[in-house]
Amino acid sequence: MSRRVLVVDDEPDIREIAQASLELVEGWQVLTASNGAEALLKAAREQPEAILLDVMMPELDGPETVRLLAGQPETAAIPVVLLTARIGPTDINPFGDLGVAGVIAKPFEPLKLARQVRQILGWGT
Repeated sequence: MSRRVLVVDDEPDIREIAQASLELVEGWQVLTASNGAEALLKAAREQPEAILLDVMMPELDGPETVRLLAGQPETAAIPVVLLTARIGPTDINPFGDLGVAGVIAKPFEPLKLARQVRQILGWGT
């Protein structure tokens, strides 16, 4: 089953790698945004099934973007998975108080990214 996912990262290389990984490995439709403000607009307009969101971004960071997404009726139900270099691969979910679905450590392995997203969100294979 094809999914629609929004990938948000201020690093163009990370966006491209995540997009290529999810499209090639799973055949998902991937939308991208380069910052939190763009993510808010695209999420409301495009209604992705999930958002992969970088934690460390200039101006509007990941945690604040999550709070704003949760505060908008049109985006509040979209699950968010944070991408961050601020945790190790064995940390559970230090951002659980934000209400995010989960966290994926950066750098992530491109061939395993889709599987990690599926596991976090409970999407079957």
